[in-house]
Amino acid sequence: MIWKRSAVLRFYSVCGLLLQAAASKSKVKGSQGQFPLTQNVTVVEGGTAILTCRVDQNDNTSLQWSNPAQQTLYFDDKKALRDNRIELVRASWHELSISVSDVSLSDEGQYTCSLFTMPVKTSKAYLTVLGVPEKPQISGFSSPVMEGDLMQLTCKTSGSKPAADIRWFKNDKEIKDVKYLKEEDANRKTFTVSSTLDFRVDRSDDGVAVICRVDHESLNATPQVAMQVLEIHYTPSVKIIPSTPFPQEGQALTLTCESKGKPLPEPVLWTKDGAELPDPDRMVVSGRELNILFLNKTDNGTYRCEATNTIGQSSAEYVLIVHDVPNTLLPTTIIPSLTTAPVTTSVTITTSPSTSASSSSRRDPNSLAGQNGPDHALIGGIVAVVVFVTLCSIFLLGRYLARHKGTYLTNEAKGAEDAPDADTAIINAEGSQVNAEEKKEYFI
Repeated sequence: MIWKRSAVLRFYSVCGLLLQAAASKSKVKGSQGQFPLTQNVTVVEGGTAILTCRVDQNDNTSLQWSNPAQQTLYFDDKKALRDNRIELVRASWHELSISVSDVSLSDEGQYTCSLFTMPVKTSKAYLTVLGVPEKPQISGFSSPVMEGDLMQLTCKTSGSKPAADIRWFKNDKEIKDVKYLKEEDANRKTFTVSSTLDFRVDRSDDGVAVICRVDHESLNATPQVAMQVLEIHYTPSVKIIPSTPFPQEGQALTLTCESKGKPLPEPVLWTKDGAELPDPDRMVVSGRELNILFLNKTDNGTYRCEATNTIGQSSAEYVLIVHDVPNTLLPTTIIPSLTTAPVTTSVTITTSPSTSASSSSRRDPNSLAGQNGPDHALIGGIVAVVVFVTLCSIFLLGRYLARHKGTYLTNEAKGAEDAPDADTAIINAEGSQVNAEEKKEYFI
């Protein structure tokens, strides 16, 4: 195989010399203006590179591609090097294009396009092969981590060419203060890159995703990432939340002990004034809740909730003050007017006009019609009751006086007005029985 390849190369070399000689004899007009044109090519390792050589003005002069080792790849449309990865794309008097598939780092170098004029004209194209970095790995994390510990994470990737860039993110925020190290691989073409992140953890870091991102031009703007979710253990934090901000007598009250910690503290301990709950029948603990039924003044005091996990212990206090039930205003009571039947008596009760005037003068001049506040209504009701009682008392007193009005005469006194002595008076009294009916009085 080797001697056959050498024979082919010698054959194409001889053909090239013959063509050069023919070109020198022909002396084609305008040959001095013919130049091959090429472009540098960059390809990712494992990809396909297209090498193109163009000539704007060509008088049927041959084109040739050769590799960095000066081995002829294609002479016009004829393949010179036996490599299945190399294929002809296009061949004409104005263009010679070839492709190299599954490119490796060893294919990198300077390729030459030759135009066989006299003298031979060449153009160089440099093939750059990019080394793709491996997927990064994060090391240095051991779960769980205690709050306050110093954590050191290292992100590492190999095989990049040129050296890759590593960036750190926590909660989508980039961390700038990191260490960066670049080392050349054994093949002396690619690099191994590592970056170290140091920080002290706290409870806010629990569940946070720390991301290591590798940026490289071979990744086509799609970076490779590695992620580490942090697990931080910390002591509980406790807070007591009441069901109402203004507890009153007779109401029910629920105190919720909100505790956060890792591991999660379960259960919680409730105490009152440093001792056990005094009334288990009314003070019922359900999970993290303390339910107090029918509040009263004896429930006043300091309630404490205590939570404990394997890391430590924490507590919170709530001072309970039971308030009195606020006095509610009584509804306005309307007292109906009393209607009395007319009674005929011998006593006449005369109401003084000055009383009505005095009552009228005590009326609030600033009060508006129809505007009766709760206090005025209550006072008006009391005054009405007092007036009613007073009137009843006067009526009863008048009735009493009327029943005891009149002149009561003894038998001795009857006729004494005209009698000169007692005997005459008695006789006159006995004789006056005839007119007794005229002096009778009737009382109702």
